Amino acid sequence: MALILPFLVLTSCGGAQPDRVDARDYDAFWLWAGVEPQPALDRAKTIYILAAEIKGAPEGRYVDLRPAVPRVAHARVWIVYRVETLDWDARVIPRILRDLESWQGNGNRVAGIQIDFDAATRGLPGYASFLSQLRGQLPADTGLSVTGLLDWSSGGDSPALNALAGTVDEVVLQTYQGRRTIAGYQAYLRQLDRVRLPFRIGLVQHGEWHEPPGLSRNPAFRGYVVFLLNPEGS
Repeated sequence: MALILPFLVLTSCGGAQPDRVDARDYDAFWLWAGVEPQPALDRAKTIYILAAEIKGAPEGRYVDLRPAVPRVAHARVWIVYRVETLDWDARVIPRILRDLESWQGNGNRVAGIQIDFDAATRGLPGYASFLSQLRGQLPADTGLSVTGLLDWSSGGDSPALNALAGTVDEVVLQTYQGRRTIAGYQAYLRQLDRVRLPFRIGLVQHGEWHEPPGLSRNPAFRGYVVFLLNPEGS
């Protein structure tokens, strides 16, 4: 993932055909490794850029995905780490701290880091503990964002999910898998009014999206992030 920032609300046409996510209607994006930049990024206010993976077995190791430190002058930047395991090698945290220093030193307005980890809903208490420890190892002015699975929202009143509010600055709930919107996503989002931490909704470019009633009025809602795609076949 890479360049990203939030949020213009996509309006529903109300017809039989589903609305499709047009990147031109938004200002927050994920730019993943291997995805070519698009014109919509020129107007971005926030960009989430995939920097590295933390690969597993037996201990998570840092795998750099960028040949050079990017420079984004016009938008806030989140440094994203795709995580396979929470059992990290001791060298991972120092490397993340060096990333923060080098990205800021290259002129980026770094908002913080984002952890992209597919934590099962039942595993949220353990994930919250990991994130609390991670937070304590980051500079005090570094934001902490996480991606979330869509079924987290179906238990939006759970103590485990809302406990993240004391640790993370935002959660971005992903409504897609691969290049497609998850079928029946509306049902998962009905309890978002019970979420007590700031959240965004993650959409996939060209995917289906109808904004649920009342979402824009939810005081915890912070907008959208669009996952950009290369054209099919590229």
